[in-house]
Amino acid sequence: MIKAVKFVSIPTRDQDRALAFYTGKLGFRVTTDQPFGAQRWIELRIPGAETGFVLFTPEGHEDRIGGFMNLAFTADDVQKTWEELSARGVEFVQPPKTEHWGTSAIFKDPDGNTFVLSSR
Repeated sequence: MIKAVKFVSIPTRDQDRALAFYTGKLGFRVTTDQPFGAQRWIELRIPGAETGFVLFTPEGHEDRIGGFMNLAFTADDVQKTWEELSARGVEFVQPPKTEHWGTSAIFKDPDGNTFVLSSR
């Protein structure tokens, strides 16, 4: 049976720039960084989480870089996380907004991939 999501791929044009963003600004940790064809296979993890993230763009998929990612991150306190990440230079396209179901904000990475940051 399927037990978990192993990793989610985040497409990027510049692996070094993306790596600096995800580790330096978001606090992800590198679990793998090795050659993989013309690119590198870079796997990251959020400290304390099991799901991995891969900074890699398969050949022929370059048109998928940028835009809304079908992926949401959670935070115990969206407002506080928004303040911390904004102070680190993370660009938010939507500040925290509270709805009847919870609070969310939207940020983007250097490639223009946008992600939801949401309460649980």
